[in-house]
Amino acid sequence: MTERPYVLLSCAMSIDGYIDDASAQRLLLSNAEDLDRIDAVRAGCDAILVGAGTVRRDDPRLLVRSDWRRADRVARGLPPSPAKVTLTGTGDLDPTARFFTMGDGAKLVYCPTAVLEKTREHLAEVATVVDVGEPVTPRAVLTDLATRGVRRLMVEGGGSVHAQFLTAGLADELHLVVAPFFVGDCRAPRFVGDGRFPWHPGRRARVLEVRQIGDVVLTRYALSDRCPEP
Repeated sequence: MTERPYVLLSCAMSIDGYIDDASAQRLLLSNAEDLDRIDAVRAGCDAILVGAGTVRRDDPRLLVRSDWRRADRVARGLPPSPAKVTLTGTGDLDPTARFFTMGDGAKLVYCPTAVLEKTREHLAEVATVVDVGEPVTPRAVLTDLATRGVRRLMVEGGGSVHAQFLTAGLADELHLVVAPFFVGDCRAPRFVGDGRFPWHPGRRARVLEVRQIGDVVLTRYALSDRCPEP
């Protein structure tokens, strides 16, 4: 059996655990130095995954930004940026979103059987739509990604997707950045909601690194035995 991809979760949040505010504008939680670190992490991965809600709300490009990092990937026989992956339960995605229109790499959309036909009607010209049964689960997605040669997957959110990978015990590493302010609005999305997580007071995650990056703090956690020592 093909080994599932190594899964690295990446998230930035406020001191009180929010990953955005309740306004129509995207909340900037990171800074330029940390964004460059994230760019380096992206460049070292085979694919980047976000939920459909993130595609709709944030319209992310999910590309490697650095010219020299893109050139290095190409020199190693890779596309300039990793493949882009999203999960949808409804198929309601805009084919003109930057997720689909920017970058030359593969775009993969995983959906349940019930909306396969609808999703392919909307997105067949801009992405590969994959039926993974009912419902879409992280394990099914990882199984398919492994067959496509993905060995290292970066999961960038949102909170629901992070929670799905964490509660399923399918995360190997977590990069959690804390910005130096509060949001203080229960209407805003949090890092994760309620759930049964494999890490609890009786089974603590292993801290790999704590580092100040400008005015934010990065903590790296090992969430499985596959995570190497720093």
